This record gives sequence, structure tokens and C-alpha cells, in this order.
Amino acid sequence: MRGGGLISSIVVVWLVIGVIAAFQRDYLKNTEQNCATLGTIAVTVLAGPLNYAGVNPKVTDCRLPQPSSMPALELIGLEAS
Repeated sequence: MRGGGLISSIVVVWLVIGVIAAFQRDYLKNTEQNCATLGTIAVTVLAGPLNYAGVNPKVTDCRLPQPSSMPALELIGLEAS
């Protein structure tokens, strides 16, 4: 059971180092809020200590799926407006 606690501790430290790297790169300041910026922050945090080994992950092209144009469903006894 001690191995699980050790692995959890390593993961937490890894992510904290990633947050520190994102903060040092000014990704956490008031910047443009779009998919690419949020993706860059996420991959920087996930890269953790690799940021200090020269890894500089960036997301430049981010495409989110658009919502479907499904018509409103009619409920029993109610009409869709």
C-alpha cells in the first residue's frame, strides 16, 4: 500500500512543478481566453519538470466540435415552442 502513496506524491509534485513553469511563463495572467491558450497551459502543467529540460509545449491549432442542430424534442402532452 505504500507504493500507491509514493506514486501519488510523485504525481502531485510533478503537477505542482508544471504549474510553477506555467506561472513563470506568464500563462496564468490575464491572457486571451481561447482553446489554444488553455491547451497550452494544460500541456505545460502536464509536462511538469520536462519544461526545465527544454520542452516548450504549445497548442496552436485547437478545433472544438460544434454543437449539433438537433431539433427540440416533444414531450408527451407538451408541444415544443
